[in-house]
Amino acid sequence: MNLLLMAVAPVMVIIVYIYFQDKYEKEPIGLLLASFLFGAIVSIIIVTILYLFTGRFIPITDEFSVWQQFIQAFVVVALSEEFSKYVIVKYFNQPKKAFNEPYDGIVYAVMVSMGFACTENIMYVLDGGYQTAILRAFTAVPAHATFGILMGYYMGKAKFSNNRFKLNMFGLFLAVLFHGAYDFFLFISFIPGISIGAFISLAVAIYLSKKAIKKHQEVSSFKTLEDS
Repeated sequence: MNLLLMAVAPVMVIIVYIYFQDKYEKEPIGLLLASFLFGAIVSIIIVTILYLFTGRFIPITDEFSVWQQFIQAFVVVALSEEFSKYVIVKYFNQPKKAFNEPYDGIVYAVMVSMGFACTENIMYVLDGGYQTAILRAFTAVPAHATFGILMGYYMGKAKFSNNRFKLNMFGLFLAVLFHGAYDFFLFISFIPGISIGAFISLAVAIYLSKKAIKKHQEVSSFKTLEDS
């Protein structure tokens, strides 16, 4: 039970933080919960199916091949996982009436991402124990949050733009880029010291995520109503 709590706790902390950063018009709790559950269940199912496909057609034949690990990081893992989250935000969240300001893109993308991260974290922590729980609480779980924020920032802009497709795609691209970079440096840990690249990537993603949150807070139409 303690391991389960340790696996879920960092996810809940991030969800609460993002929820309270939505300063001017909170999203419906039911919709947030549904987004989380879709991420925890539907996203995992989509990824599993994609893994079966990519695992067959893009196998690793040499674990010390930098190129093969690059493909695994960016295509097999990052693209599969971020696409599974993107599909939910695009087709479930974005059409909703409650999605009525750009910041909502961040809220819903993070809820879906945290649903995915919660399921993933429980599996890793129950298998790896307390050390894994502590390590992932400060690395993998926040990383998934930043991927969601970066994707959600552009999907939030897309909802209110005539260039919806382009902005949605750019959000997905950014999430895949940072997710792939984070994993790639960990996958090629056979090169001494290279793993530091993952933490640099995460630090940059956190910095950009903070800027993205602030920008959407500043352009909220509900902020104008509150100030008037």
